[in-house]
Amino acid sequence: MPTGETEARVVLVRDGTDLASWPLARWGPADLGMADSLARLQLEARRVGCSIELRQPGPDVVELLDLVGLRDVVPDRGSVVEVCGKAEGREERGVEEVVVPHDPVT
Repeated sequence: MPTGETEARVVLVRDGTDLASWPLARWGPADLGMADSLARLQLEARRVGCSIELRQPGPDVVELLDLVGLRDVVPDRGSVVEVCGKAEGREERGVEEVVVPHDPVT
């Protein structure tokens, strides 16, 4: 990994406090199996009053979660540059967009 890059991590969170974390890379490539595992882990975490977040996910993971409709189910905390698509609203192309968990849709 080049110097300065932060490793993508899965973080178990309860009431805003990080309880545990582990490297996302341990789950292998960004594929449907990873998406399924993340969704199942989120379901289990919520059953015990917690949730999971992704920290510094790569564009491949973000695009995968967008594709399968899980981006809101498994949120990421960390800036992600939108790789493709049109600018939304007053957004400029190439501007970093931060996803804030539990932020109401406007």
